[in-house]
Amino acid sequence: MAWLLLVVAGALEIAWALALKQSEGMTRLWPSVIGIGIALTSLVLLGLALKHLPVGTAYAVWVGIGASGVSLVGMMFLGEPVSLARILCLVLIGVGVAGLRALEG
Repeated sequence: MAWLLLVVAGALEIAWALALKQSEGMTRLWPSVIGIGIALTSLVLLGLALKHLPVGTAYAVWVGIGASGVSLVGMMFLGEPVSLARILCLVLIGVGVAGLRALEG
């Protein structure tokens, strides 16, 4: 259950980052409110997952899901540059997160 909470928290990290992008520097009310609300929910779920998971592994997975997800959404839907180097870096994040998970024990 802790891993499920962590994956959902990571997915919510993607959502709040995208909402804050839409808030245009916190100048638009509803995207700002939604982004902050989703961020708080993500943090609560991360905190619950940390009751049962090592902090280093859990935090790396949470950040990895968020960073990779936001980068992929940016490249696929927001016109951000796509390059082999960027994709390779995202793959390396995935390998690192999977490695930490595998070594958790």
